[in-house]
Amino acid sequence: MKLPFVLAKRFVAGESFEAAAPKVKALNEKGIEVTLDLLGENVEDREMADEMVANYIGLLENISTVDTMESTISIKLTMLGLDIDIDYCRANLFKLLNVAREYDQFVRIDMEGSDYTQHTIDLYKDAFKEYGKHVGIVIQAYLHRTKNDLAELAGLGADVRLCKGAYDEPEDIALQDMSAIRKAFKKYIKVLLAKTPCPRIATHDDELIDWTRKYAADHNIRPSRFEFQMLYGLRQETMEQLAREGYNTRIYVPFGTMWLPYFKRRLMERKENIWFVLSTLFKK
Repeated sequence: MKLPFVLAKRFVAGESFEAAAPKVKALNEKGIEVTLDLLGENVEDREMADEMVANYIGLLENISTVDTMESTISIKLTMLGLDIDIDYCRANLFKLLNVAREYDQFVRIDMEGSDYTQHTIDLYKDAFKEYGKHVGIVIQAYLHRTKNDLAELAGLGADVRLCKGAYDEPEDIALQDMSAIRKAFKKYIKVLLAKTPCPRIATHDDELIDWTRKYAADHNIRPSRFEFQMLYGLRQETMEQLAREGYNTRIYVPFGTMWLPYFKRRLMERKENIWFVLSTLFKK
């Protein structure tokens, strides 16, 4: 049974670009930039992967036609055929990045579960050599391997989006205790601020937001040297306040028909999200 989209509307901006575009405009008007995320993952046949490449290219073209829209895009490599063949996925990624470069746009390669971490980093490094400022990557603070991965990427001057981590990983792969994850996150922020042009700090956690602000102020790091990022539907008032205070801000705005896996992850993160969705069932 297909679940009604009304359940996901807090976290997903719509099922089409046309539905999401007004939400992007409203955020831009408040001084917040956007990354559009066409939802989906784990494509297993080439016809569908080819279609997704075309959809991503179409998204870049749509953004370019709206002069007032401040938005980049985010992709998942499993949408481009990573489960099928890594060389095929690389070719699809480069095809997309050729268009991004043509439009002077930026593509963020999202990080998926730990089974994909090494392939994602390898493909990012290949892409970075060719496309430089037009491509970035996401790194998850809770993975044990992140210490080494981040050191390597920072050494390249990579554009890194640091998040806690969204997937259910076992203890031998990822930190489980939130205090330990926060400690790692703070350590990695220091590395990124020291060695990369503009770290992207993706968190809704007040402790991490306040710590970053204080650390930057104590070390004379201007607000323009980094960016706070959050997800659509979560803590927009906080982002508006940060934007008013002069910080770079960006909200990830997911859209598309394949919203169910993303929606499930958001529900599992906090019980408040579940209550919000349940409450919408009783509204007229």
